[in-house]
Amino acid sequence: MTIVRRRALPALALAGLLLTTAACGSGSSTDDGSPQGSGSSSSSSSGDQLSGTVTVFAAASLKKTFTAIGTEFEKAHPGVTVTFNFAGSSDLVAQIQQGAPADVFASADTTNMAKATGDSLTAATPANFASNTLEIAVPPGNPAKIAGLADLARSGVKVVLCAPEVPCGSAAAKVEAAAKVDIKPVSEEQSVTDVLGKVTSKEADAGLVYVTDVLGAGDAVEGVEFPESSSAVNTYPIATLKASENAVAAQAFLEAVTGEPGQGILAAAGFAKP
Repeated sequence: MTIVRRRALPALALAGLLLTTAACGSGSSTDDGSPQGSGSSSSSSSGDQLSGTVTVFAAASLKKTFTAIGTEFEKAHPGVTVTFNFAGSSDLVAQIQQGAPADVFASADTTNMAKATGDSLTAATPANFASNTLEIAVPPGNPAKIAGLADLARSGVKVVLCAPEVPCGSAAAKVEAAAKVDIKPVSEEQSVTDVLGKVTSKEADAGLVYVTDVLGAGDAVEGVEFPESSSAVNTYPIATLKASENAVAAQAFLEAVTGEPGQGILAAAGFAKP
Protein backbone atom coordinates (compact mmCIF):
# COMPACT_ATOMS: atom_id res chain seq x y z
CA MET A 1 0.00 0.00 0.00
CA THR A 2 1.27 3.43 -0.87
CA ILE A 3 1.58 5.63 2.17
CA VAL A 4 0.58 9.26 2.02
CA ARG A 5 2.61 11.22 4.48
CA ARG A 6 3.54 14.72 5.51
CA ARG A 7 7.22 15.39 6.00
CA ALA A 8 9.19 18.35 7.19
CA LEU A 9 12.54 19.42 5.85
CA PRO A 10 15.28 18.25 8.22
CA ALA A 11 17.53 20.97 9.54
CA LEU A 12 20.53 21.37 7.34
CA ALA A 13 22.88 20.69 10.18
CA LEU A 14 25.82 20.44 7.88
CA ALA A 15 25.16 23.91 6.50
CA GLY A 16 27.23 25.21 9.37
CA LEU A 17 30.33 23.54 8.03
CA LEU A 18 32.75 25.77 6.22
CA LEU A 19 32.93 24.67 2.60
CA THR A 20 36.54 24.28 1.60
CA THR A 21 38.14 23.46 -1.69
CA ALA A 22 40.01 20.44 -0.36
CA ALA A 23 40.39 17.31 -2.39
CA CYS A 24 37.01 15.63 -2.03
CA GLY A 25 35.33 16.10 -5.39
CA SER A 26 34.09 13.72 -8.01
CA GLY A 27 37.32 13.23 -9.92
CA SER A 28 36.03 14.04 -13.42
CA SER A 29 38.82 15.11 -15.75
CA THR A 30 39.57 18.58 -17.05
CA ASP A 31 40.75 19.44 -20.54
CA ASP A 32 44.37 18.92 -19.44
CA GLY A 33 43.59 15.61 -17.73
CA SER A 34 43.56 16.87 -14.12
CA PRO A 35 40.52 16.02 -11.96
CA GLN A 36 37.95 18.80 -12.14
CA GLY A 37 36.51 18.15 -8.69
CA SER A 38 39.66 17.05 -6.90
CA GLY A 39 40.89 20.31 -5.40
CA SER A 40 43.66 21.01 -7.91
CA SER A 41 46.30 23.58 -6.98
CA SER A 42 44.82 26.25 -9.26
CA SER A 43 41.86 26.61 -6.90
CA SER A 44 42.59 25.11 -3.50
CA SER A 45 45.90 26.94 -3.11
CA SER A 46 44.10 30.27 -3.52
CA GLY A 47 42.22 29.79 -0.23
CA ASP A 48 40.81 33.05 1.10
CA GLN A 49 42.58 34.97 -1.66
CA LEU A 50 39.66 34.13 -3.93
CA SER A 51 37.75 37.24 -4.92
CA GLY A 52 35.09 38.58 -7.25
CA THR A 53 31.70 37.20 -8.20
CA VAL A 54 30.77 33.65 -9.15
CA THR A 55 27.55 33.41 -11.14
CA VAL A 56 25.90 30.00 -10.88
CA PHE A 57 23.11 28.88 -13.20
CA ALA A 58 21.36 26.04 -11.34
CA ALA A 59 18.23 23.92 -11.72
CA ALA A 60 15.23 25.20 -9.77
CA SER A 61 15.18 22.08 -7.59
CA LEU A 62 18.60 23.09 -6.23
CA LYS A 63 17.52 26.47 -4.90
CA LYS A 64 17.55 25.71 -1.16
CA THR A 65 20.66 23.55 -1.13
CA PHE A 66 22.75 25.73 -3.44
CA THR A 67 21.74 28.84 -1.53
CA ALA A 68 23.01 27.15 1.65
CA ILE A 69 26.21 26.02 -0.06
CA GLY A 70 26.72 29.52 -1.47
CA THR A 71 26.31 31.10 1.96
CA GLU A 72 28.92 28.81 3.48
CA PHE A 73 31.23 29.29 0.51
CA GLU A 74 31.11 33.06 1.02
CA LYS A 75 31.94 32.58 4.71
CA ALA A 76 34.95 30.47 3.79
CA HIS A 77 36.00 32.98 1.11
CA PRO A 78 35.01 36.49 2.26
CA GLY A 79 36.28 38.04 -0.96
CA VAL A 80 33.81 36.13 -3.11
CA THR A 81 30.15 36.83 -3.81
CA VAL A 82 28.03 33.99 -5.21
CA THR A 83 25.01 34.93 -7.30
CA PHE A 84 22.43 32.48 -8.59
CA ASN A 85 20.06 32.12 -11.49
CA PHE A 86 17.57 29.35 -10.65
CA ALA A 87 15.24 28.10 -13.41
CA GLY A 88 14.37 25.03 -15.45
CA SER A 89 17.51 23.38 -16.82
CA SER A 90 16.33 23.71 -20.41
CA ASP A 91 15.84 27.46 -19.96
CA LEU A 92 19.24 27.82 -18.31
CA VAL A 93 21.19 26.04 -21.03
CA ALA A 94 19.35 28.10 -23.67
CA GLN A 95 20.45 31.28 -21.88
CA ILE A 96 24.04 30.02 -21.75
CA GLN A 97 23.93 29.14 -25.45
CA GLN A 98 22.74 32.68 -26.15
CA GLY A 99 25.71 34.18 -24.32
CA ALA A 100 24.32 34.89 -20.85
CA PRO A 101 27.24 35.51 -18.46
CA ALA A 102 27.74 32.53 -16.15
CA ASP A 103 30.62 30.77 -14.44
CA VAL A 104 29.02 27.47 -13.37
CA PHE A 105 26.10 25.42 -14.70
CA ALA A 106 24.32 22.76 -12.62
CA SER A 107 21.62 20.82 -14.43
CA ALA A 108 18.88 18.53 -13.12
CA ASP A 109 19.66 16.04 -15.86
CA THR A 110 22.44 14.92 -18.16
CA THR A 111 20.42 15.72 -21.30
CA ASN A 112 20.55 19.48 -20.86
CA MET A 113 24.17 19.38 -19.73
CA ALA A 114 24.92 17.49 -22.96
CA LYS A 115 23.63 20.51 -24.89
CA ALA A 116 26.25 22.66 -23.17
CA THR A 117 29.07 20.18 -23.71
CA GLY A 118 27.96 19.59 -27.29
CA ASP A 119 28.36 23.30 -28.01
CA SER A 120 31.79 23.28 -26.28
CA LEU A 121 30.56 25.68 -23.59
CA THR A 122 31.94 23.78 -20.61
CA ALA A 123 35.53 24.17 -19.43
CA ALA A 124 35.88 20.53 -18.41
CA THR A 125 34.03 17.24 -18.20
CA PRO A 126 30.90 17.70 -16.02
CA ALA A 127 30.92 16.09 -12.58
CA ASN A 128 27.82 14.19 -11.42
CA PHE A 129 27.06 15.30 -7.87
CA ALA A 130 23.52 14.15 -6.93
CA SER A 131 20.41 12.30 -8.05
CA ASN A 132 16.69 12.74 -7.47
CA THR A 133 13.46 10.83 -8.06
CA LEU A 134 9.86 11.86 -8.58
CA GLU A 135 7.13 11.89 -5.98
CA ILE A 136 3.48 12.94 -6.12
CA ALA A 137 2.77 16.14 -4.21
CA VAL A 138 -0.79 16.73 -2.98
CA PRO A 139 -2.35 19.44 -0.78
CA PRO A 140 -2.60 18.75 2.95
CA GLY A 141 -5.29 16.17 3.64
CA ASN A 142 -5.03 14.79 0.09
CA PRO A 143 -8.57 15.89 -0.86
CA ALA A 144 -8.52 14.03 -4.21
CA LYS A 145 -7.48 10.79 -2.43
CA ILE A 146 -4.45 10.16 -4.61
CA ALA A 147 -2.90 6.81 -3.71
CA GLY A 148 -0.66 6.15 -6.70
CA LEU A 149 0.32 7.17 -10.21
CA ALA A 150 -2.79 5.65 -11.81
CA ASP A 151 -4.98 8.02 -9.82
CA LEU A 152 -3.47 10.96 -11.68
CA ALA A 153 -5.25 9.73 -14.81
CA ARG A 154 -8.68 9.69 -13.16
CA SER A 155 -11.34 11.88 -14.69
CA GLY A 156 -11.74 15.17 -12.87
CA VAL A 157 -8.35 15.09 -11.12
CA LYS A 158 -6.44 18.31 -11.77
CA VAL A 159 -2.79 17.37 -12.31
CA VAL A 160 0.14 19.66 -13.05
CA LEU A 161 3.35 18.41 -14.67
CA CYS A 162 6.58 19.93 -15.86
CA ALA A 163 6.81 20.60 -19.60
CA PRO A 164 8.42 17.73 -21.56
CA GLU A 165 11.65 19.64 -22.24
CA VAL A 166 12.22 20.22 -18.51
CA PRO A 167 14.00 17.39 -16.63
CA CYS A 168 11.06 16.73 -14.30
CA GLY A 169 8.77 16.61 -17.35
CA SER A 170 11.02 14.15 -19.15
CA ALA A 171 11.08 12.00 -16.01
CA ALA A 172 7.29 12.19 -15.77
CA ALA A 173 6.98 10.89 -19.33
CA LYS A 174 9.23 7.95 -18.46
CA VAL A 175 7.21 6.95 -15.41
CA GLU A 176 3.96 7.27 -17.37
CA ALA A 177 5.35 4.90 -19.99
CA ALA A 178 6.58 2.48 -17.33
CA ALA A 179 3.19 2.43 -15.63
CA LYS A 180 1.21 2.52 -18.91
CA VAL A 181 -0.65 5.56 -17.56
CA ASP A 182 -1.75 8.50 -19.70
CA ILE A 183 -1.96 11.65 -17.58
CA LYS A 184 -3.76 14.68 -19.02
CA PRO A 185 -2.34 17.67 -17.12
CA VAL A 186 -4.28 20.89 -16.74
CA SER A 187 -1.00 22.74 -17.19
CA GLU A 188 2.66 22.11 -17.97
CA GLU A 189 5.19 24.28 -16.16
CA GLN A 190 8.73 25.37 -16.98
CA SER A 191 10.20 24.42 -13.60
CA VAL A 192 9.47 21.96 -10.82
CA THR A 193 9.02 24.83 -8.36
CA ASP A 194 6.16 26.13 -10.49
CA VAL A 195 4.49 22.72 -10.32
CA LEU A 196 4.89 22.69 -6.55
CA GLY A 197 3.44 26.19 -6.38
CA LYS A 198 0.26 25.06 -8.14
CA VAL A 199 -0.17 22.33 -5.54
CA THR A 200 0.59 24.49 -2.49
CA SER A 201 -1.86 27.13 -3.74
CA LYS A 202 -4.45 24.34 -4.20
CA GLU A 203 -4.85 25.16 -7.88
CA ALA A 204 -4.10 21.50 -8.56
CA ASP A 205 -5.07 18.23 -6.89
CA ALA A 206 -1.63 16.78 -7.50
CA GLY A 207 1.69 17.41 -9.20
CA LEU A 208 4.75 15.35 -10.06
CA VAL A 209 7.78 16.90 -8.38
CA TYR A 210 11.01 15.61 -6.85
CA VAL A 211 11.32 13.92 -3.49
CA THR A 212 13.40 16.90 -2.36
CA ASP A 213 10.62 19.35 -3.26
CA VAL A 214 8.10 17.49 -1.11
CA LEU A 215 10.61 17.36 1.70
CA GLY A 216 11.46 21.04 1.38
CA ALA A 217 7.81 22.14 1.33
CA GLY A 218 7.23 20.82 4.86
CA ASP A 219 3.57 20.95 5.93
CA ALA A 220 2.51 22.80 2.77
CA VAL A 221 2.13 19.49 0.89
CA GLU A 222 1.97 15.76 1.44
CA GLY A 223 3.95 13.24 -0.55
CA VAL A 224 2.74 10.05 -2.20
CA GLU A 225 5.44 7.62 -3.24
CA PHE A 226 4.88 5.33 -6.21
CA PRO A 227 7.03 2.39 -7.34
CA GLU A 228 7.29 3.49 -10.97
CA SER A 229 9.48 6.43 -9.89
CA SER A 230 12.49 4.11 -9.92
CA SER A 231 12.29 4.03 -13.72
CA ALA A 232 13.26 7.70 -13.99
CA VAL A 233 16.08 8.67 -11.67
CA ASN A 234 17.58 12.04 -12.61
CA THR A 235 21.34 12.51 -12.32
CA TYR A 236 22.58 16.06 -11.64
CA PRO A 237 25.85 17.19 -13.30
CA ILE A 238 27.80 20.41 -12.67
CA ALA A 239 30.48 22.08 -14.79
CA THR A 240 32.45 25.28 -14.99
CA LEU A 241 32.02 27.25 -18.20
CA LYS A 242 34.62 28.35 -20.74
CA ALA A 243 33.22 31.88 -20.79
CA SER A 244 33.73 32.31 -17.05
CA GLU A 245 35.48 35.53 -16.05
CA ASN A 246 36.40 34.06 -12.65
CA ALA A 247 37.55 30.56 -13.49
CA VAL A 248 39.50 29.89 -10.28
CA ALA A 249 36.62 30.84 -7.98
CA ALA A 250 34.19 28.96 -10.24
CA GLN A 251 36.26 25.81 -9.89
CA ALA A 252 36.39 26.31 -6.13
CA PHE A 253 32.60 26.54 -5.98
CA LEU A 254 32.26 23.35 -8.03
CA GLU A 255 34.56 21.61 -5.54
CA ALA A 256 32.42 22.94 -2.68
CA VAL A 257 29.42 21.20 -4.25
CA THR A 258 31.18 17.92 -5.03
CA GLY A 259 33.13 17.88 -1.78
CA GLU A 260 32.09 16.36 1.52
CA PRO A 261 30.45 19.41 3.19
CA GLY A 262 28.37 20.26 0.11
CA GLN A 263 27.40 16.63 -0.29
CA GLY A 264 26.21 16.65 3.32
CA ILE A 265 23.93 19.62 2.66
CA LEU A 266 22.49 17.88 -0.40
CA ALA A 267 21.97 14.60 1.48
CA ALA A 268 20.19 16.39 4.33
CA ALA A 269 17.76 17.82 1.79
CA GLY A 270 16.93 14.37 0.40
CA PHE A 271 19.24 14.15 -2.62
CA ALA A 272 20.83 10.77 -3.26
CA LYS A 273 24.30 10.00 -4.56
CA PRO A 274 24.62 10.12 -8.37
